Amino acid sequence: MSASARTARSRVEQRRPDLLFSGASGYAVVAALVVVSYALCAAQRGPNPSPWAFLVTLMTVAVVFRVTAAPRMVQHVAWVILSAAGVATIVATLLGASGHILDIAFSAATMIALLASPVAIIGDQVKRRGLNAEALLAAVTAYVLVGLFFTFVFNLLSLVSPEPMFGGPDDDSLANQLFFSFTTLTTTGYGNLVPANATSQAVAVAEAITGQLFLITAVARIMRGAGANTTTAAPAPSKESS
Repeated sequence: MSASARTARSRVEQRRPDLLFSGASGYAVVAALVVVSYALCAAQRGPNPSPWAFLVTLMTVAVVFRVTAAPRMVQHVAWVILSAAGVATIVATLLGASGHILDIAFSAATMIALLASPVAIIGDQVKRRGLNAEALLAAVTAYVLVGLFFTFVFNLLSLVSPEPMFGGPDDDSLANQLFFSFTTLTTTGYGNLVPANATSQAVAVAEAITGQLFLITAVARIMRGAGANTTTAAPAPSKESS
């Protein structure tokens, strides 16, 4: 076999779809990991982030890069970084390491990981056409990931700021920050939790605007996909009629 033939075969094998981590099934795996991350965050009754939620977040990022078919080099570098972070987290947890600095590190690292995931999903979907289960799952998953990202923005603010974010020290739990983030993202409206300082208020405004822009973009993507499907399904005019 010639070198050119081997190269062509290698490219075909690299492009061969992975049934589990491609299309709608791949985004279903991402959605399942996001649900687990949400549940672990909702169970935290204190401001300290959960190391187990961080591990699930690392897994989510790795799967997102696989599903979105990121360049091989990006995937390899990401796997090295995520694996190192995961091993360090497991070792620190088993050794019982704790402290305010470690909590800040977990919060900041989770925030960065949660930012990378929706960016990769959106970057992948804007290049695609057609309305299908993959597009809908991708939009919903990215939307929830944006809410989780802002959750850890609020969490990091509460950890580094001496002032309570919601006006009372008992309210600054990760569960409350999660609830507050999604009521802000969806512009549902505030109830018993209201940002008490200028920084958290500015972040809340930014999240509300981001949520609206995301919905506009997602609706445009869905409508474009529906239009593409309609165009594809429309029969071509026959030569006899012309």
